[in-house]
This record gives sequence, C-alpha cells and structure tokens, in this order.
Amino acid sequence: MVPINSLRNIKNLFSNQLLNEIALNGEMINFDKDEIIIDINQKLENIPILITGNIKVLREDEEGHDLLLYVLESGDTCAMSLTCCISSKKSKIRAITDKPTQVVMISIADMQSWMSTYEEWRIFILQSYQIRFDEMLETIDTLAFMKMDERLYKYLINKVKLNSSLIIKHTHQNIAEDLNTSRVVISRLLKQLETAGKIKLGRNKIEVLDF
Repeated sequence: MVPINSLRNIKNLFSNQLLNEIALNGEMINFDKDEIIIDINQKLENIPILITGNIKVLREDEEGHDLLLYVLESGDTCAMSLTCCISSKKSKIRAITDKPTQVVMISIADMQSWMSTYEEWRIFILQSYQIRFDEMLETIDTLAFMKMDERLYKYLINKVKLNSSLIIKHTHQNIAEDLNTSRVVISRLLKQLETAGKIKLGRNKIEVLDF
C-alpha cells in the first residue's frame, strides 16, 4: 500500500479513483543512484511508474557494453517492461537509476485489469509505447547519422533539460558508458567543446555554457 500523498507527482495523469487504486495495490520502492531496477534476463512480474528521479534504460551488446536507449522521468513507465510482462518474456533491457529514485511497482494482474476498467490507464499505456518508440528511433538516428562530437553535445543538452540544471555531475567514464565509447574519446571531445566555449570542465562536473 502506498500513501496517497506520495503520488502527488503523478496526480495530473490519473483520476482520483485510479490514484486510489494505485495507492491501494501498488508498492513504493526507493532506490539509490546507480541501482539496477530491471536487469537483462530478469523475469518481470511488475511494471514501474517513476515518481521521482531518473532511470536510464540500456541495451547490452554482444561484448557486454551498454547502449543508452532512453531516460525515464517522473510519471513515465518503461515500454520494454510492459511488453515483457504482457508476453511473459524475460527482460531484454537493463534499467538503472541515474539519481536517487522512487517508483511504484504495479503487478501484471492490476495492469491488465485496469486496461479494461480505466480508459485513462489504457491511454497512458499506449502513449508510453509511442513515446518510448519515438525515443528509440531518435537513438537509432543519432547512432546512424551523427558524429561522436555531435552525439556528445546532444547528450549534454538532454542532461540539462532532464535535470533543469546547467551543471552535469558525471565523470567522463559515466558519459563514455552511456554513449558506448571510451573515456579517452570523451575526454578529448569534452576538451574540444570547452575550447569552443560551449562547456566548462570541473572536477567530476561539466557546466554547459552554450545552451
């Protein structure tokens, strides 16, 4: 059971009746930064609705490197986990917190029941599929058509928008892992961006100047 006042960040998404259902049947879980919420090959019995924080959704290549697919924000759910729950298949993605994060877990049974009971829930699920699909297409386009320096700057801008802050507290290694490249490459490109006056580098932080 979830305290109803802890759902205030998603109250604009659902009616009071559905919020009460979520509070009654959901399970609130808190995660620290860099904790795994969903792992590859995990059998999923619940879907997460993000209340606070951010979650990175990653795909692993054959060599064990992670590729960032998209980032979940408050009020989002993971379309990949929805698909796995409905089809009773194991997870093909890894979901990791990008900061301290709070989620409400919804069981498969409730998710499916609400699909027929609440139109707003059905719309929420379908819109989640569409949004995540569009974000994955954008990721594919970025990989296919953008050079690494362009991908890096786009990544930094997206972080600014996501966190509503010009300061990005990530190490070069963190960024390299998200972009599936080496720390040496990221460090070199960040220095080029600093020389161009677009960012200012600090110890384990980056300030975006040209935004």
